[in-house]
Amino acid sequence: MRAVLAALICAALGLSMAACGSSTNDSASSNGAQKLSFMLDWTPNTNHIGLYVAQKLGYFKDAGVDLTILPTAQAGAETSVENGVANVGFTTLSNVAAFNAQGANLRFVFDLTQKPVAQWCALASRKDIVTPKDLSGKTFVSFGSAEQNAVVRQMIKHAGGTGEFKTATAGTNTFTTLSSGKGDFGGFYATWEGVESKLNGPALNCFEAADWGVPGNPDQLGFAVNASWLNDSAHQTTLRHFLAAAAKGYDYALANPQKASDILVAQTKESQLDPKLVRASMDTIIANKYWTTKDPRRVTGTTDFSAAQPYLDFQNNAGTYAPSKSDVKSKDGKNGTSGTPDQAPQARKLATNDYLS
Repeated sequence: MRAVLAALICAALGLSMAACGSSTNDSASSNGAQKLSFMLDWTPNTNHIGLYVAQKLGYFKDAGVDLTILPTAQAGAETSVENGVANVGFTTLSNVAAFNAQGANLRFVFDLTQKPVAQWCALASRKDIVTPKDLSGKTFVSFGSAEQNAVVRQMIKHAGGTGEFKTATAGTNTFTTLSSGKGDFGGFYATWEGVESKLNGPALNCFEAADWGVPGNPDQLGFAVNASWLNDSAHQTTLRHFLAAAAKGYDYALANPQKASDILVAQTKESQLDPKLVRASMDTIIANKYWTTKDPRRVTGTTDFSAAQPYLDFQNNAGTYAPSKSDVKSKDGKNGTSGTPDQAPQARKLATNDYLS
């Protein structure tokens, strides 16, 4: 069934199985390098810059890895990795928790972001929205994420509001949706949409979850693999080499932000990235140390478990990780109703730092 699903997703992407499927990912290229496929989570942006830099400058080749970067699939990077369509995918630790709660077997192996990057914003022209309390009863522009809803609800309640709000499906551009009046506030990344707002408008009034009662770090963005894929020691070796080369690419971007930005734009011409936005995004990442801890020139890639677990606990208490109704059985063996798991997903089981140099 997984092989059939993988083939269907590849067909939807317009890719051959050689370019997309796992049947060739485990083999070696003609030059002896180990093939590896990586699926993006969204349109290429500075979150992915290290991958394109490492590919362009030959870091993967030097590490013995023949990497294919795949565009995001409609099914998502998590499902694609789970089904073997890609070996590695860009995701978040909290997404890994949510997918595993539904039966997936993902493992988070590289954490790019070391501090929260998400913001919850309304247009600055909305003078009626001053604190999250003012979001009560307003319309949240989102993709229907239970996780995001839990964060927004907590922020509103912490600020003294009711915690109640309406939702509207986000279009291709949240700025446009807000400007059209179809929604009142939405989620943005400070390193991308936040930068775009400062460059091109419209101006935003933003709130960060940590300032309004949400514990831990909700924005641990990085790489995940299928945990069963790691049962092969050869795959473990390939992953170590891949992560070392990718980290080198991100380090180059930190030390040479303008050159790295130009590489990203040139390597993703089909995305038509704005060079000014890419460069300003890298400047923001460096200035605010979103990827680094002690050494501002190097990414660590490590998951901070002490920051991860409080957030997972919070989301579990909010019911985000409840299994689907079809997965819950009552005592007579019939389908039951979903409920909050007794124990939250454990960060140390979801993530590992063992494959980092």
